[in-house]
Formats: sequence, C-alpha cells, structure tokens
Amino acid sequence: MSGPPASSLTPELGVVDAAVSRRFYCDVLGFTVVYERAEEGFLYLRYEGCELMLDQIGLGRTWITFELQRPLGRGMNLQFVVSTIDPLLERLQAAGVAQFLPVETRTYMANGVGLRQRQFVVQDPDGYLLRFAERAKG
Repeated sequence: MSGPPASSLTPELGVVDAAVSRRFYCDVLGFTVVYERAEEGFLYLRYEGCELMLDQIGLGRTWITFELQRPLGRGMNLQFVVSTIDPLLERLQAAGVAQFLPVETRTYMANGVGLRQRQFVVQDPDGYLLRFAERAKG
C-alpha cells in the first residue's frame, strides 16, 4: 500500500479482467496499487497525483446501465497530467503497446490564456482512452 487516497475525484472503470488491467496499468504504465480487494477484482491505483479505481465487471460492484460492448468508455477519455510523459512512452514502447494518438504539442485556450501541453493517448485493454499530458515548456 502506498498511502491513503488523496484525490477529490477518482474515476472508477469497470474492467473485464482485473488481472489483465493490473498488468497494463502497473507493469506497463507504472501505476502503483494504493490498495486492492482481490476477491472483488478491485484496485485503487495511483500515478504521481493521479488516482483511478478499477473494478472487475461481474465480480465487483460495477453498476452496468447498458449492454456491454467493446470498447468500454466510448465517448470518454481520461486526462492524467504528469510531470513528464517520457517514462510512459518508453514503457509503452518496451511493451510493444501502440499509441492511439501519437505525441503532439497542443495549445488549449482557457479564459483567454493559451495552455500548452505535450500529450499522447493510449487505449487500455478494455478500450478506455487515456490521455497523458505534461505542461509544455517554452
């Protein structure tokens, strides 16, 4: 365990196989397990200040309000703002996992101010889109 939950908002994703998801999030991306309830297929994960819960469908307490079809999470992507995306990119490449959206630097307007970030998107084993971003320098 690596400390109590710290985030005020923590998404919980229903996953098909908690073991497969754990390997992807922990072994490939580098998340750590804050705590888990293995008998429920539940994991509470952290990467830097970003937190995420995973719950195995049919085993845990995931509430299903639709017919499950892959990819799960259609129409949603989760953004994780991290200190640097380079270690994530290196781990994905070493694991042979392709990026859904390659690295790009974008400027997004927010209240009249341009916020630049370097980012990429990867799809997890269940099809959820994960955008990892670092604030661009310069």
